[in-house]
Amino acid sequence: MASRRQISVGGVAIGGGADVVVQSMTLTKTHDVAATTAQIAALASAGCEIVRVAVPKLEDAEALPRIVRLSPLPVIADIHFNASLALKAIEGGVAAVRINPGNIGGPDKVALVVEAAKRAGIPMRIGANSGSLPKHLAELAQQDQAEALVEAALEEVRLLESLDFHDFKISVKSSHVPTMIRAYRLLSEKVPYPLHLGVTEAGTPFSGSIKSAVGMGALLTDGIGDTIRVSLTADPVEEIKTAFEILKALGLRERGPVMIACPSCGRDNVGVQTLAEKVEERLRTYPQHFEVAVLGCAVNGPGEAGDADFGIAGGRDVGFVYAHGRVLKKVSSDILIEELFFEIDKWISAGMNRPKRLKMAKPAALAMAEASLIPVE
Repeated sequence: MASRRQISVGGVAIGGGADVVVQSMTLTKTHDVAATTAQIAALASAGCEIVRVAVPKLEDAEALPRIVRLSPLPVIADIHFNASLALKAIEGGVAAVRINPGNIGGPDKVALVVEAAKRAGIPMRIGANSGSLPKHLAELAQQDQAEALVEAALEEVRLLESLDFHDFKISVKSSHVPTMIRAYRLLSEKVPYPLHLGVTEAGTPFSGSIKSAVGMGALLTDGIGDTIRVSLTADPVEEIKTAFEILKALGLRERGPVMIACPSCGRDNVGVQTLAEKVEERLRTYPQHFEVAVLGCAVNGPGEAGDADFGIAGGRDVGFVYAHGRVLKKVSSDILIEELFFEIDKWISAGMNRPKRLKMAKPAALAMAEASLIPVE
């Protein structure tokens, strides 16, 4: 069930029908202001919309006012075990705080943080993690870890609601994808608050991206989830790239180009893997949203490229450039990529007008046979 409540983190709307928001977390020592702000700037350039920083020590909390002032993104302070650091972070002007009410020092300490958040007019993030469930839920966790995650989160929710605080989002993260999916589905039926999705400790860019895509993709398809973080053992910029690819694949966000490429087969006459990699690398520099198809032979070229804004189909000596469902030109294979991007740049400069598409009435083979008669440019 989609969240019904909406919060604002530094002006970024979360939940209640807003777009799914992409966030990440810095890897730097937060008290190193230069390194932290440099990493935040890199994340912002990659498309990150809110950023979390770890605040384990007083020196980290004391650095927050400068970081907040220099950051192009809303900054969330990540606090564990020490309520005084949360209070210091709020004084430092952060856009939100992430706390675990179960380890912050008891209900009285939570109340102090809530009152400070109320005065500052900022939201909080609460939630449970399968790696740090409360001891009193150990028996339930052995029976059903998803149920234990949800109960741990609901205990925190009830505490904040008893303090008349409702400006928060919730997470129930697990490194086990089926547990994570089930926990969020259960929680979404019980609360109206925005949900922050994540497969915790997902792993390296390869395996972690797959786990995150499966876990978060399943939930987002159901309309569950308002912010996402892809937790990778990598440069956090890679998290942003993967997050947007997940959202683009689901049709939830449009940021940058989408590339369609055939998987290669015995009909491949051009080395489609190399061709696709070169095109993909050049597409990374484009912020505009459009589709490009890269095909290795004539069989699927007309159909697949017909669905994309642009496309190329390779051959031994010549290739074809497609634009908006039509064969645009036939060119020598050695300049195929250059011709593709020449046409893309010309289209962008002219305002990215998309002409009305005509359904392809001719079989692909016939269409390609006619295209082959086009003179090479």
